[in-house]
Amino acid sequence: MPEPGSERARLHRDFAPRRARVVAVVIGALALLGGLVLAFVLPDIGPLDRLGFLGIGALVAAFMARQAMVAVHVDEQGLAVRNLFLSRRLEWAEVVEVRFGGGQPWLQLDLSDGDVLPVMAVQRADGAAAEAEAQRLATLVALHGPRDRG
Repeated sequence: MPEPGSERARLHRDFAPRRARVVAVVIGALALLGGLVLAFVLPDIGPLDRLGFLGIGALVAAFMARQAMVAVHVDEQGLAVRNLFLSRRLEWAEVVEVRFGGGQPWLQLDLSDGDVLPVMAVQRADGAAAEAEAQRLATLVALHGPRDRG
């Protein structure tokens, strides 16, 4: 494990989107609040309608919570990518290239098995911060490249 406060430790901190996380939390809270308000404020609706409003608010909030949890956790052995629906653990040797361009909304990893893995934790919407994060991930891939495996 890298020494806390070291350059290596700063490189190995987790990746997470900035704007998407804030937007997801706000929308989720508003959806839940909206479902509650509609379920208990609207007059003359039946119990199933109330449950429907609560259920839709809860579903939207759950989806937004999952969006807010998108992240990449890194350590000396590899990285764990948690996207909206799928999560995948990779060893550093499996990552061939880090790409962040071509109009894609988020970073992509080219993998040794030929797959391309989107990384929703680094999103174009974050602008220059996303570019810096993409560069940091590329640096980590280079750092843990084959020459480091002695």
